[in-house]
Amino acid sequence: MKIEFYHDVICSFCFPMSYRVRQLVKKYPKLEIIHRSFALAWEEEQMIEMFGTHENAKSEIMTHWAQANQQDELRRFNIPGMKAKDFLFPTSKNPLKAAKAASIVGNEDIYWEVFDALQEALFIENQDVSNVDVIKEIVKKTPVDFDLWKECFQHDDTEQKTLEDMIRAQQFGLQGVPALVIEEKYLISGAQAPEIIEQTLEAISEEENLPLK
Repeated sequence: MKIEFYHDVICSFCFPMSYRVRQLVKKYPKLEIIHRSFALAWEEEQMIEMFGTHENAKSEIMTHWAQANQQDELRRFNIPGMKAKDFLFPTSKNPLKAAKAASIVGNEDIYWEVFDALQEALFIENQDVSNVDVIKEIVKKTPVDFDLWKECFQHDDTEQKTLEDMIRAQQFGLQGVPALVIEEKYLISGAQAPEIIEQTLEAISEEENLPLK
């Protein structure tokens, strides 16, 4: 069963959802996870459109973190730590390109390693994951070949492939993330509870005659 997992590094609800999807893969080994980019705020312009100014973004986004932390089984969000930071809230472009570059030089599993590392750096360690120097230090700690990744990260084609994911998301009518598009025809929208996701996948498995195990 093919699942396209649409997400953004800066998306707070994508953080617990990534953990849940990892648990799904353990339970249902026949799942194929394909990672797709969905930028909540590609660059500063989008932050300003949503929040009036980039400086205003953090206070409202912190309320999202508090809600997401209640959904996170591991309660990993470091909200006080982030409030104490003085950098503007990260935008989506650079961390999404970093994750996409990892899949290009590696595979979907390598993408996932880099994506999760970037999310942990933001939500737990409160690092500015839109800063390229910060991103490089994070990526160095993952299994990806750093030299190949760095070359790919800087290439225009990588940005284009990231944007192509967002065009594909529009074709499915996605309005936000996290979202799971299953077999290009079924949608699980939002950070749904694990039991809801499992029930949905099992129903699809029966409907489509696609074994999960």
